[in-house]
Amino acid sequence: MDLNLNGMSLKDLRELQTQVGKAVASFEDRKKKAAIAELEEKARTLGYSFAELSGAPNMMRKRTPAFAKYVSPSDSADTWSGRGRKPRWFEAALKAGKTPEDLLI
Repeated sequence: MDLNLNGMSLKDLRELQTQVGKAVASFEDRKKKAAIAELEEKARTLGYSFAELSGAPNMMRKRTPAFAKYVSPSDSADTWSGRGRKPRWFEAALKAGKTPEDLLI
């Protein structure tokens, strides 16, 4: 394949660059899938699953849902579970002299 890159416009070069990037990613994905299929077949012939041999967990750890624990003193629709970043209304209430226990639902 012989391309005259010097004779191509910038638009054509960028389009070619995008196409090459997609082709490389596609090629890598096909190679990975083929390698995984080969490893799964080898594990199956030995009486195992690929997940057992690779140490992959069987199940994802599920987090319990976060329920509201604190409520805003000015608007009862604003709640916070206590997880993650503190909301502004919570910080403002603490600066105003309230305690976290005062804001409990």
